[in-house]
Formats: sequence, C-alpha cells, structure tokens
Amino acid sequence: MINKRTVFEIHRLKNMGFSIRQIAKTLNLDRGSVAKYIKHPDAGGNSRPGRSSKLDPFRELIKEMVEQYPKVKAPVVLRKIAEKGFGGEITIVRGYLRELRHDALPKQAFIRFESGPGQQMQIDWGHFGSLTYADSSRKLYALAVIESHSRMLYVVFTHSQNQATLHRCLIEAFRYFSGMPKEIVVDNMLTAVTERAGSIIRFNEAFLDFLRPFGITPVACNIRAPHEKGKVENSIKYLRHNFWPLRSFTDLEDINHQVLAWLNTTANQRLHQTTGEKPVQRLVKEALTPLTDPLSDFRETQTLKVYKDFGIRFDTNIYTVPPRLVGKTVTLKADSRTLSVYYKEKQVATHVRSWQKKQRLELPSHSEQVKKLKKKVLMDKQIMIFMSLGQEAVDYLEKLADAAQPLKKTVARLLGLNDEYGTSSLIYALKKAMSHKLYGFAYVQNILYQEMTPATHHPPVNLKNKDLNEIRLARPNLAEYDAIALQRRTKNE
Repeated sequence: MINKRTVFEIHRLKNMGFSIRQIAKTLNLDRGSVAKYIKHPDAGGNSRPGRSSKLDPFRELIKEMVEQYPKVKAPVVLRKIAEKGFGGEITIVRGYLRELRHDALPKQAFIRFESGPGQQMQIDWGHFGSLTYADSSRKLYALAVIESHSRMLYVVFTHSQNQATLHRCLIEAFRYFSGMPKEIVVDNMLTAVTERAGSIIRFNEAFLDFLRPFGITPVACNIRAPHEKGKVENSIKYLRHNFWPLRSFTDLEDINHQVLAWLNTTANQRLHQTTGEKPVQRLVKEALTPLTDPLSDFRETQTLKVYKDFGIRFDTNIYTVPPRLVGKTVTLKADSRTLSVYYKEKQVATHVRSWQKKQRLELPSHSEQVKKLKKKVLMDKQIMIFMSLGQEAVDYLEKLADAAQPLKKTVARLLGLNDEYGTSSLIYALKKAMSHKLYGFAYVQNILYQEMTPATHHPPVNLKNKDLNEIRLARPNLAEYDAIALQRRTKNE
C-alpha cells in the first residue's frame, strides 16, 4: 500500500499526459499499482504524520508577539509561552523567531515572474484581531486568494484556520472565479505543508486529498522568500489599508457581506498599478478549469456523543438534538452559517451556528419532546404509587428527573425497598439522601442497609400470574379519614 503523496503524484503525472508505463517508470512502481490508484485513488494508505514540535501550539501566539513587537527577544518570548505551558528550550524559540523575521535579512533583488492566464493562484492568511459577540470574542482571519495573471482577488473572513475551513474557503474562491487554476502557491501553513528540509517538501496529506480530484498542483514558496508569493502578500496589505479602516461589523456574516461588496465595486474594478488593467476584465475565465459537479461535502465534520441534556458539545457551545438520541453517537457537519446533525445518515437537526461562547442552543421542538416524554413517564402506574407514599417521594422523584436518572427503573427498585423495609424507613432514607444531594437507587439502598432492619423477613407468595405479583396499592391518605371521623363527632354532639 502506497501513501497519499504518491497517489497525488500519480494523478499529477496522469493529468500531464503521462502513460501508465511512464508513470510507473518515473515513480518506480509496477504498472498494476499505478492503474489501481488511478481508478481508486482513495485506496491509498495513511503514512506516518510528520513529527510534531513542542512549539506547534504556541506558533500563532509568537506570531502575534512579533507583529506587535518586531524586535522582541527570545528570552522574553520564552518567558511568556512558558506561562502558557511551553516546556521546550530557548533554541527552538530562537529558530522560529529567525523564520518570522524576514525583514532582518538583507534585501535581495529578484526577477518578477508573470504567469499565464489560469496557470496559478496564490493564497495566504491574514490576522485581523478579533470580533466581539456579546460578552465573548473570536479571533478573526482573512483568507486572500488571487489569480496571478489578472490580479483578480477573493477574500473571505473566518474565525478559524483549520483544515476544513481552508478547503471550504478555497471552494468558495473557485466559485467566485468560475474555475480553478493549474497550481496553487502556498506558504508554510501547517494545513498545506507539514515539513520541509531545504527543497524537499512534505505536503499535508489532507490538503493533497482535497486538491487531487481537481488536478491542482501545490507549490510551496521558500522560507524567507516573500517575493515568491508577493502578489497575495500585497493583496493582504491592500485589504488592511483600503477595506479595513473606519468600518464596523456586527458579526461574521456582516463582514463577509461588506468585503464581497468591496471586491465587486473597488478591488477588482480598479486599474491595477502593475498591469494597467482592471482585474475583472483581465481575468480569462476560459483558461480556468471548470469546477467538477457535484462537489464533495467540505464542511467541518465531527462525530459526537449526545449527553443526558439531549445536547452535543461543539466549539464551546451546546446544540440540542431530539431527546430520543440521548446516549447515541451522531455526526455533525458545520460551515460558517449553519450546523447540521445526522444520525445514521438521516438529518435530525439544523441550527444557526452561534459564534458566542458557552451558549446552549435549544430548538423548541426538542424541549417539547422532552416535556411529552416526562408527562408520559409521570402517568406510569408504578410512579403514581411511588408518589402516593408522601411529599418526600414526590420531591425525590423530581430530583431524579433533574439528575437525568432512568425514572421507571429507579422507581421500580425503590418500591422494592418499600416492600422490604417499610414505608416509614424508605421515607427516612429518601429525606437523608436529599439532604446530602444523593439521587439514585444505590444511595437509598445503602442508607437503608446501614441503618435499618427490614420490616418483613418473609418474601410474599409468588403467584403463577406474574401480573398479580406486581399489584401494589396506593398508600391511603389518613388525613381524609380523620376529617370524616371529626365530621361524625361534630354531628353527634
């Protein structure tokens, strides 16, 4: 079994017109394997991922420090990230700072490279502070995609730079351009490049899987060589100085609505300083590769458990699903606007995605289903008998429901304790359990076992008809008899 990088290379050579024999000879593979992976590309195995670094979780934080204080020293950075849990040495910090400080290198002359129509697109992320939602905030990023020949620009703002977000944003960009390029130029983002040693580059396998069906070749620019993707870096600067200032935004949808209007009326309609043409007029759509149809689903996907509060946990928030799915595993698919939940490939819930934090998003239909289930449970005969034992039993039943305990099963077992120890002993145990906030059969049983002697020592006679063995009578309300006796006594007097 070969790895996904080799599968990608097989398809790249095939798209260039290589025969199966030529591909096999070039990659040192047998022709049968080449034919197999051309027909079934997803049969490729997973190779070992690139070795992670202790510094990986802190790279974004260090970038922010350098953006704020370009000459910040390694000991200062080390002290700051050590407070966040970093346990590595200063040498790795110094090495990363050297990578970030492009401006510390002597400037070198380079020849401007112009690509043909539809040949290349360049992509890059820009960090734009954060966006506030009520009492919480989210980091804000912009993915810029530029068609190199025309300088036609597309920008989308997000709250994440993860793999699924990158893929989804690129699909949106291809739709905007009405086609795809032959190659994409990236920097050393982990969602595109996982490792490099000089000119040897290890691309992210998920990124290669995304590009392979489209026949797009990734190109990674060299470290400390911003001119290799200067078009998109200049676009990020243009975005910061022309679009960003003196604007206000309510949410992510609002900012993307505004940036799309800016692209259509300003950025892509201006006479570009280098080409002397408007990007929208210079773009040759016929040179781009048409999008395949239908497209795969590139939404962020997770498999999640449904908890007792009939909710799933995703991105710091709780989203409800039908209560019948409690304890089950569901599949979540999310984009920047909506969040859909599937159980066994059937869609069971759809929410508007919330960018606030620590929120519970509950659909009215789900809470109504919970109320109906509770009403159905409370109408159960065994539960009615248990409630007749007194107010303490009713109070304990409510606590069991709040604690999401299985009511029918627990009540049946508690009534068994009532038969064994007597009602007064059971009520005592329920009161003591509630005083210690202990809700469940085992707690009550343990209290009775520790402190009580069973009221009856002989089990009841078992009848052949099992239904007759389950007969229990509700405890009579003695206050009613007292009232009748008092009424008769008053008449006699």
